[in-house]
Amino acid sequence: MTNRRSLVTGGGGFIGSHLVRQLLEQGETVRVLELPDVALPSNVEVVRGSVCDADVVRSALNGVQRLYHLAGNPNLWAKDKSDFRRVNYEGTCTVFSEAAKKNLEVIVYTSTESILTGSVYSEKLVDSAVQRIIEDMPGPYCQSKFLAEQAAFAAAKTGLPVVVVAPTLPIGPGDNMITPPTRMILDFLNHKTPAYLNCGFNLIDVRDIAQGHILAAESGRPGERYILGHENISLSELLRLIEEITGLAMPKLRVPYWLALAAGVVSELMADYVSHRPPRAPLTGVRLARYPMYFDSAKAVKQLSLPQSSIRQALIDEIEWLHSKGLITRALPLQQQV
Repeated sequence: MTNRRSLVTGGGGFIGSHLVRQLLEQGETVRVLELPDVALPSNVEVVRGSVCDADVVRSALNGVQRLYHLAGNPNLWAKDKSDFRRVNYEGTCTVFSEAAKKNLEVIVYTSTESILTGSVYSEKLVDSAVQRIIEDMPGPYCQSKFLAEQAAFAAAKTGLPVVVVAPTLPIGPGDNMITPPTRMILDFLNHKTPAYLNCGFNLIDVRDIAQGHILAAESGRPGERYILGHENISLSELLRLIEEITGLAMPKLRVPYWLALAAGVVSELMADYVSHRPPRAPLTGVRLARYPMYFDSAKAVKQLSLPQSSIRQALIDEIEWLHSKGLITRALPLQQQV
């Protein structure tokens, strides 16, 4: 049992909810700063509001020893594009500004793998030492997260104990907000995506990401970045794995990049000016998929002891969870094996 109190901003999100649970399991008092409409467990201290509100952040930080800053807009499209900068960058700056007035043990800032590749091709695995520039960033989401990560490194240089973690694509149960990685898998399960662009990415169990945050707080070095990832896999390989697990036929038709890009442009224009609903193929997502997003997580594994749990089991757990929530509209031929 510990007397430590940790603040988790965005503790109701996919990664945040698992982090909150793990902190509670190890005996910490957990305070969560979250928006009013996000459900939270009853055994946490709750502060409602936005990370963009300095007064709310200041109140949430009172009596806290550790800060995990996960709050942000994780989507690749927004009706108001300025929302990305306001929440992801300016909100992060507000958090660091208020944290600087406290005597915190450590601040773990959650970055993203999408800013480590941007629109740049590399034949080598991307590691934690990579450096990009704002011009590499394909779209307002990536631009805002790039600026936020730069703010994290700048804060560390001023003496704040900021450790940066960059999760790759999380899979596993409990994504109540249906973030982009879960939406991609769900759309394939429900046959809403009849074809695919054969991109490459890195997957990791969301529970390992949550544990990686705690390990970064324990052993991470301020001013350093740790990629929290595991298995590099192509989309075609992932689809074959989903087919094996569920018995559902996955798309076999591959589309060329130019066609996916054109579809992304049309899809985003329709979302921006007609439907005002998230597009099925966000343009930023298509641009990110142009080149393989393969990563080397050796630094986090070696220095933090980042777990590397089975990707297959994480995917089984995710599909099982989606099915239990009634989100999979097709019957699963191999349901008894899921």
